Amino acid sequence: MDDVLEPATPVVETLFEVIALPVLIYFLLINTSYLVLVVAAALEFRRSSRALPFAGREELLGSGLTPGVSVVTPMYNEEAGIKVAAQSMLALHYPRHEVVIVDDGSTDGGFEVLRAAFDLVEVPRRMPTDVAVREAATSVHVPRDGRTRLTVVRKANSGRSDSLNVGVNFATHDLVLFVDSDSVLDPGALLSVVRPFAEDPVRTVAGGGVIRAVNGCRVRGGRVTEVRMSRNWLARIQVVEYLRAFHLGRSGWSRLKSLILISGAFGVFRRDVLVEVGGLDPASIGEDFELVMRIHRYMRTKGRDYRVQFVSEPICWTEVPETTAVLRKQRRRWHRGLWETLWAYRSMLFNPRYGRVGLIAVPYYWLFELFAPALELFGLLLVVVGALLGVVDIGYFLLFMAVAYGYAMLVTLAAMTVEEMSFHKYPRWRDLVVTVAAAVVENIGYRQATAVWRIEGWVQSLTGRKQEWGAMTRTGFDPADEPRA
Repeated sequence: MDDVLEPATPVVETLFEVIALPVLIYFLLINTSYLVLVVAAALEFRRSSRALPFAGREELLGSGLTPGVSVVTPMYNEEAGIKVAAQSMLALHYPRHEVVIVDDGSTDGGFEVLRAAFDLVEVPRRMPTDVAVREAATSVHVPRDGRTRLTVVRKANSGRSDSLNVGVNFATHDLVLFVDSDSVLDPGALLSVVRPFAEDPVRTVAGGGVIRAVNGCRVRGGRVTEVRMSRNWLARIQVVEYLRAFHLGRSGWSRLKSLILISGAFGVFRRDVLVEVGGLDPASIGEDFELVMRIHRYMRTKGRDYRVQFVSEPICWTEVPETTAVLRKQRRRWHRGLWETLWAYRSMLFNPRYGRVGLIAVPYYWLFELFAPALELFGLLLVVVGALLGVVDIGYFLLFMAVAYGYAMLVTLAAMTVEEMSFHKYPRWRDLVVTVAAAVVENIGYRQATAVWRIEGWVQSLTGRKQEWGAMTRTGFDPADEPRA
């Protein structure tokens, strides 16, 4: 090994002299930024928990002034879980909502499942053209009883974004909630996520809620009745990851009034604003990120006062990948979407015209989200090779591991503590112990693998490779099932 690495010694020595300190500073900054977001999220949770008794959820439930919501979900080969998902969405505790399911040219029996479950009949309804679409509806179906607020639209396959745009056209209410068809919502999720729109209907244009992994939980009748950790370690690590990045991270950004990313799996928007900005971009692989960035740019350009809000109470449960093959495709797609969106909106970078979004959030995503995997792998490789060659002393090696990984684990544990004290979703001590273990295991192989996959997605974009969505294997939600692994 020494003979192979020996010729690289001068190069490694030179590189190490140049970047030894910047690498430490970078990891110190990125982990500190996560900690700042955790603290901001904790303050937001404290504020919202104090306001919750006075939030007026019961008044919203019974008020005739509560804004109507169209729940729009795309469906593509979701036969395993579409029935329970539809039942879950229809049974949400909300006074005025409808469900619009857009069948994106599925080749399985998903539509027949819906037809049998809700006694669907075809109706001669024309599609409005408020938002341009690639593929128009070929047929529209509603329940025969005339009471169930469900519309199923069939169309040729043209992708998720185009299907959501079709759903926006069919939506009849002022607010549109995008939900993935593999998801299950908590009963009160809609009441909670709509609250910012009810409190400030003029300024609030978009909002999002919490996404959690359903893997391992017990699901009955379209509801999560028992929260448990999965037996699959890949899913367990993603529970920790979702908690830190998607829950506390976005709560922190919302607290800082700089939220630029709402998950496409659970996001609510004012329909008029969606129409104004042209709906989702079917050509974007990071369509949820791109939409929120476009809304920010549009509202700032028009000089309008507005809010994009994250709400920590509502929960959308979704399945996460349990195999490395599926997870790899997902992370490649996510990072490619991140890069392409940031590049498309590069004019917002450090641009005071866009306020905190342009001066804080966008630079953060460039430095600590886009470049993070490349810098992490480069720094780790250089330190390991330098240690093998004797260029890096043991003191620096231990300091690097402490700053890059030890600090990261402490931040994750802090995030878990804040979440547990605020919401206490995992009632069993065993699950809490497993969650802590997952926070440690995440740093041993998982982080490095996902960094490689994210770089692959970036390279695919830079080299002009065709966009690849990949298939997510679903186990479905069977009310009779025991907790799933």
